[in-house]
Amino acid sequence: MADRRQRRSPLALQLLLLLDEQPMHAYRMQRLITERQKDRIVNIAQRNSVYQTLDRLQRAELIEVHGTERATGRPERTVYRLTDAGRAALDTWLRGMLSTPAQDFPEFPVAIAALPSITPELAVELLEDRAAALRRHLADADADAAEASRIGLPRLLFLEEEYLRAMTETELRWVENLLNDLRTGRLSWDREWLAQVAARLDPG
Repeated sequence: MADRRQRRSPLALQLLLLLDEQPMHAYRMQRLITERQKDRIVNIAQRNSVYQTLDRLQRAELIEVHGTERATGRPERTVYRLTDAGRAALDTWLRGMLSTPAQDFPEFPVAIAALPSITPELAVELLEDRAAALRRHLADADADAAEASRIGLPRLLFLEEEYLRAMTETELRWVENLLNDLRTGRLSWDREWLAQVAARLDPG
């Protein structure tokens, strides 16, 4: 059985990628993730997420302490480096994540499955809010793409943003189609109809 400490995660992969560039401390890794806008694809919202992941990677012997660094007026910081095992894990994880679709469990499909618990009118209101948010995301993505083009950023370094924009565009199109069906009454429900469906599906 594989060591659970070596389980892959988006953040763990990102940290290994940074350490594959050069040894560095946690604060620098966190700063680079933000500066390079990788915080859109890995979750560092929790203050200690980077430190906790580094601790797990160290216990799994995928990284090790390279030394310490102390800047003037700053606390001493531990500098990490990638081990040979970490470099092998990076290769294995990346191959798996690129080649095999993951079984993710996002919130939105769960919420869609729960639509019968609210009224069609409320569903329209909430989905309109989601569509507006998705349009804002697309506008931000377009602005980022324009800036990337302005500074001459190679497409290779912007591929994840291209992918996320495509996914957002697809989701928005689906939500807009669903809203159209709800507004026109092609998709609707009420308690009586739901009770009839429940009785038909479970006659016993």
